[in-house]
Amino acid sequence: MKKIYILLSIISTVFLAAQKKDSAQLISEVQIDAYKKPTAFISSTKSVSVVSPNLLNQNPPERMLESINQISGARMEERSPGSYRISLRGSTLRSPFGVRNVKIYLDDFILSDASGNTYFNIISPELIKKMEIYKGPESGDYGAATGGTVLLKTSYFEKTSANIAVGSYGTFNQSFDFSKQLGKHFVEVFQNYYQTDSYREQSKVIRKQIFLKDYFQYSQNGSLKAMILYADLNYQTPGGLTLEQMQINRKQARPATKTLPGAQEQDAGIRNKMILAGLSHEYNFSPDFSHFIMIQGSYVDFENPFITNFENRFEKNFALRTHFNYERNWEHISLAYRFGFEGGINDIFVKNYDNNKGIEGDPQNFDKIKNTSGFYFLSQKFNIDEKLFTDISLSLNSNAYDWKRLFPRNENGNTRFNNQWLPNFGISYLLGKGFSVRAKVGKGNSAPTNEEIRASDQRFNTDLRPEYGWNKEAGIRKQFGNAVFVEGSYFDFRMKDAIVRRQNDAGQEFFVNSGATIQKGLEVLLESKSFNIKNDIFNYFKFRFSGSFYQFTFESYRQNENDFSGNDLTGVPQTTVNSLINFILFKKLSVDYSHFYTSKIPLNDANSVWSEPSFVGNIQFRFPFELDRTRLNLFLQIQNLYNEEYVSGFDINAFGNRYYNPAAKRNFVFGMTVDF
Repeated sequence: MKKIYILLSIISTVFLAAQKKDSAQLISEVQIDAYKKPTAFISSTKSVSVVSPNLLNQNPPERMLESINQISGARMEERSPGSYRISLRGSTLRSPFGVRNVKIYLDDFILSDASGNTYFNIISPELIKKMEIYKGPESGDYGAATGGTVLLKTSYFEKTSANIAVGSYGTFNQSFDFSKQLGKHFVEVFQNYYQTDSYREQSKVIRKQIFLKDYFQYSQNGSLKAMILYADLNYQTPGGLTLEQMQINRKQARPATKTLPGAQEQDAGIRNKMILAGLSHEYNFSPDFSHFIMIQGSYVDFENPFITNFENRFEKNFALRTHFNYERNWEHISLAYRFGFEGGINDIFVKNYDNNKGIEGDPQNFDKIKNTSGFYFLSQKFNIDEKLFTDISLSLNSNAYDWKRLFPRNENGNTRFNNQWLPNFGISYLLGKGFSVRAKVGKGNSAPTNEEIRASDQRFNTDLRPEYGWNKEAGIRKQFGNAVFVEGSYFDFRMKDAIVRRQNDAGQEFFVNSGATIQKGLEVLLESKSFNIKNDIFNYFKFRFSGSFYQFTFESYRQNENDFSGNDLTGVPQTTVNSLINFILFKKLSVDYSHFYTSKIPLNDANSVWSEPSFVGNIQFRFPFELDRTRLNLFLQIQNLYNEEYVSGFDINAFGNRYYNPAAKRNFVFGMTVDF
C-alpha cells in the first residue's frame, strides 16, 4: 500500500485537484486576525499557522484531528471518540484528557476557563470556518501559556446549508448552518446532532449543540457582538489497555482485575453540559483610537463515572477582556499600541462518590475550588516602509487558588503563585516580494489548572508549581512565483518545573513537577496553490506537505532513586510528516488524499516502553450537483484507508502498563451537504 501511495503522490504532483475559489490563494497571501491585530501572514513575526477551509474539509463530523494534524508543530490526539487532546510543541505531558496549556478563543470570546482548562470536545467541527494556531509562548497578548494559542473563527460570510451523514459503527451526523446579513445585523444560527457507537466497547458518543451569534454594526464607528453556545456531550470511556490485552482484542474496554472492576461494569464516561454566553463591544473614537471590551459567563454540569469513583462537577465561570488601541500611519512608518486586561474566575463545586456500576454510591469527598487569574498587557507594533516589522509585548500575570473541603471533614487553604512578568519580542524583515525572515524571543509561564491542583486522586496538590521557560526561534518564509510557498522554523525552548502526569495503582491521576526540559525542533511547510490543468480528465490539483522534527529531552529529572536526565520527553514523537493532495477529475469529482506519519513515542519517563511508528492514510470523494439555486454535494470519507492497527492517543506514564487506546480500523462516512 505504501508503494501505491508513493506512486499516486508522484502522479498527483502532475495532476491534482481543485478547491473552492478562495483556496487558490497561497497561505503567504492570507491575512491573519491575531485577535484584532490584523497583519499579512508573510510579514507576521509570530509562529502562526492557518487552518484554511480546505484543511477543515478533511475532518469527519466528530473531530478536528485531521485538519489540526496537517499543521507542523500541532498534534491532536484521540484517546477514544469524544476524548481529545491538543499539543503544541509537546504540551500533552499534562493532558490526560481535555486541553491544557493551550489558550483557545472562539471569535471574540474565550473558550478556556480561568485556570487554563478547555472543553474543546464540545465544539462541532462544522461550526468552525477558519483557525489560527500560534505555537509557543504568546504571553504578551494571550497571557500565561507555554504551549500556544488557538483562535477559532465561525462564519464570516452569508451561507445556508444542511448536512446529513451516516457511517461505520452506527455513525449519524446532522447539522444546519444559517448565516445572513439582515440590515445592520449579521446573524448565524448553527445546530448539530452527532452520535456513534464507535469502534471499541464502551465508547458510544452523543453530542448536541446550538450556537447563536449576532454581529450588530449599529453605527459607522461602533459594533456589538452577542453569542450563546449550548452543548450537551455524552461519551463513554473504554480506558487504556496493556499491549497484551490490545493484541488479544483491540475492541475491548478496560477489563476488570482482581481488585478493580472494568470500564463497562462501571459505565465509565463523561457527561458534559455547558452553556457559554458573551457580549463584546468595539468603538472607534477616531481613525487612530479605539476601545474593545468583552464580558462572558458560562456554566458547566460535568459528570464522570470512573473505575474508582463517580464525580459531579459544577462550574461557574466569568471572564472579562478589554483594551485600548492606538494606531498611527505616516509616510514611511506605522505604529500601533495596545494596553489592556484579561481576567477570569473559575468557581467549582465538586462531589465524589463511590461508583456503583454507573450510579452514585456513598460520598467520598465534597470540595469547593475557586481560581482567579488575570493579566495586564501592553504591546507595540512598529514597521518601516512595509519591510521591517516588530512586535513587542509585555504582560503581568497573576494566579491564585482558594479551596475548601466540606466532606468528610472541614478544612481549607489557598495557593498564591508569584506574579510573572512575561516579555515577548518578535521581528521580521521582507527581503523581497513574498520572501521574509523572522526571529522571536519570549518567556512563557503556565500555572496548574484546577484539575491538576485537585486531580482525580482527590488530593489538593499545594506543592505543584507553575512551569515556565524561555523560547527562542527563527524562521523563513518564501513564495516562489505565484505557485508554491515554503516555510521553515527552528525553535529552542528551555522549560523549568515541567508538569507531568502520573497514575496511582487505582488508575487515578496526579501531577508532579519534573525538573527541566530542553525542547528543540524544526518545522517545515511546502504548499502549492490550486493549479488549473487543461485536461479533460485531470482538471485541478493542489498539494501540501508539512513536517516536525524534534529533539525533546529531560535536562534534569530525578524520580525517587531513578535519574531520567537525558531521556526523551514522554509522549512526544521525534518526527511527524503529513501530506494532503487535492485533485478534481472530469471537472466534477473532487478527491482529497491525505497521510499522517508518526514516529515511535516514549510512553513513560524511563523510556522503557515505546510505541510503534504509525502511517495512516485517508481519502475523501466529493461530487456536486447543481439544482436551480441549490447545490448538492455528495461526499464519501474513508478513514484509515490501509486498515492499519495503530493508536491515536496514548495514556502516558500509565499504571499497570495500560498505555494503549486502539484507534478504529478502516471505516467510512457517507453523506451530503446542501447549500441553499
